[in-house]
Amino acid sequence: MSDDQNKIEEELEQENEKQDLDIEKLKLEAEEYKLGWQRALADYSNLQKEMLKWREDWVKVSELQILEEFIPVYENFKKAFAHREQMNEENGWKQWSEGIGHIMRQFGDVLKSHNIEEIKTVGETFDPKFHEAIGEEESEKYVAGTVVKEMSGGYKMGDRIVRPAKVIISK
Repeated sequence: MSDDQNKIEEELEQENEKQDLDIEKLKLEAEEYKLGWQRALADYSNLQKEMLKWREDWVKVSELQILEEFIPVYENFKKAFAHREQMNEENGWKQWSEGIGHIMRQFGDVLKSHNIEEIKTVGETFDPKFHEAIGEEESEKYVAGTVVKEMSGGYKMGDRIVRPAKVIISK
């Protein structure tokens, strides 16, 4: 072989070695990117799980805070019913009904503290946004389409209807 051929072969061999090194380098980079992507994917999955758990915990704490507000109301109901046997016809029923009225106000206060309002019914014009008509009846006192009886109260929180009022409307 001539020197020129040897030189060419050496150059080709060196070029192949260089390409092999470049390929190895690219393979290593690709593996690093793949591992980084897998770590990022695992981190994202863990974050999703953590956020779901945080949301569930937040809901439980919120629910507990609201329920804690109802405990005094429940306690007052227990007290009212504990005294029912001691009532006599003269003054017992009056005191008992005043106690029940107090408990009802407590319930109303808890609802108001959470921005829950009762939907007005009797005497109001029927509005399907706020009322659910479950019947009709004749009325001399009200014009047609007016709510004459409330069968079940309705409630709203701001503009959101929590529960529509079930009503009877005039024909």
